[in-house]
Amino acid sequence: MWILLRLQRAKKEAVKLNIQAEFNSSRSLGENIADGFSKRAKKIIYLRLKLQNMSEFRKILIANRGEIALRIIRSVQEMGKKAIAVYSEVDLHSPHAKKADEAYCIGAAPASKSYLDIEKIIAVAKKAKADAIHPGYGFLSENSLFAKAVKEAGMVFIGPSEHSIQLMGDKISSKQAVAEFNVPLLPGSAEAIDDIKTGIELAEKIGYPVLIKASAGGGGKGMRIVYKHEEFKDQMERAVSEAKSAFGDGRVFLEKYIVNPKHIEFQILRDNHGNTVHVFERECSIQRRYQKVIEEAPSMVLTEELRNEMGLAAVNTAISCDYSGAGTVEFIFDQDRNFYFLEMNTRLQVEHPVSEMISGLDLVKEQISIAEGKKLSFKQQDLTINGHALEIRVYAEDPLDNFMPDTGKLTKYRIPSGPGVRVDDGYEEDMEVSVYYDPMIAKLVVHAPNRNEAIERMLRAIKEYEITGVKTSLGFCEFVLKHEDFKNGSFTTAFVENNWSPEKITDEDSNEMFAALIAAFDLNTTSQQKTVHEKVVHENNWLKNRKR
Repeated sequence: MWILLRLQRAKKEAVKLNIQAEFNSSRSLGENIADGFSKRAKKIIYLRLKLQNMSEFRKILIANRGEIALRIIRSVQEMGKKAIAVYSEVDLHSPHAKKADEAYCIGAAPASKSYLDIEKIIAVAKKAKADAIHPGYGFLSENSLFAKAVKEAGMVFIGPSEHSIQLMGDKISSKQAVAEFNVPLLPGSAEAIDDIKTGIELAEKIGYPVLIKASAGGGGKGMRIVYKHEEFKDQMERAVSEAKSAFGDGRVFLEKYIVNPKHIEFQILRDNHGNTVHVFERECSIQRRYQKVIEEAPSMVLTEELRNEMGLAAVNTAISCDYSGAGTVEFIFDQDRNFYFLEMNTRLQVEHPVSEMISGLDLVKEQISIAEGKKLSFKQQDLTINGHALEIRVYAEDPLDNFMPDTGKLTKYRIPSGPGVRVDDGYEEDMEVSVYYDPMIAKLVVHAPNRNEAIERMLRAIKEYEITGVKTSLGFCEFVLKHEDFKNGSFTTAFVENNWSPEKITDEDSNEMFAALIAAFDLNTTSQQKTVHEKVVHENNWLKNRKR
């Protein structure tokens, strides 16, 4: 208490001495205190820094929305801290805004005017007296400028440094960094390809098919598969153009394209004291448009030897960029059981719940503890795999129309429950699925003693999940879980391409499934209602406590 009282006096003296910047920007005891201050001022600044390094966060702002914001809020509150939410005008009635201890409107519905506005978020964090900001995933979570702005504002970014974000966000520099730690890489270019002639020469050396890939890319943008020499020029021009449009960076590089691979990733944790662990793997091979739809942990194809080998590569990747916090290292896994570094995501992943279910860890709490400067409370040998977990992403989209996003009011919304079932969602009945944001409604997660039981539990949960008003991916996920390739583990990232389309699923073996899917989609369509923007005509305690 006496330190807190002295710090209050210290801040007043700092203002008088025009050293407020010292209070706002100094983040460690190791920084030099500038000459010219009074002896008392130096001593009080030191006390502030000491307390800052000793104390825990009191208030954390979550710079995100929907299910991930709500999921983070719950962990923050369980740690005895205050959770601060931000919301756009269209998210006024969102559960994440209602469940937070404080909530502030940050602008209009378009993300560029709200969730992507760094200045607004920093201003709200200062107004709310937040100690730290958690970015969630998406939006600003891998934006190095945001991480830097948070730090410069005198708060802690719950995530890696801007240096780590920049290094791993560039696919060329990330490959160069991990190569020094002997992490396996696909054959390809070590630098950006500047001209088509050089690209063709390298492609001939690597061997077709090759993948032209945007250096700053993600989400499948700026990627082109080239199967023969005659296609190269056109595909490279398309990749460069798309990369410039999507990322403002037209640099591309080449990699050997692996046909029908698996996508296996490792969750890692690294504290600020050099302690690094992996929290085992996740299999994320069921994808559409290069985006994951179903994830599971562990992968049924890894032996313990391979798990240890890939886990070590993931740990070394984290070390290569001096990482801090929770991150994911993604690998391509070919049919000969070779694995190659794909990329590192410097944030929490959508699919992190399956890692939590098999490890017993709360990854958000671990992130926060690391950001507070604490050491990991466990070592690699302390972690064990418990059972099997599956996650499906419940999207508002039409799987029978190339997975096109759908919007509308959730006229019925009933979530499943029961043993081993977890739903991370950000919606309630009668809420609108907006055109402004990602169409994911929820993550449905199950845990069971083994994979077969987890599949059956998920199928049961899907049947219990009632959503009308929009088309969803539930029927597609049911189809995948019942497919023999999924059951026996032989599926790859080409599953959708090889098995899913209205034409392909109407064979004799799939007629019953197809009829059920059509019926479900027709029910959703007939249940849709015209969007109604209701005016709030009364006040309650929640509305009174919301801050604009």
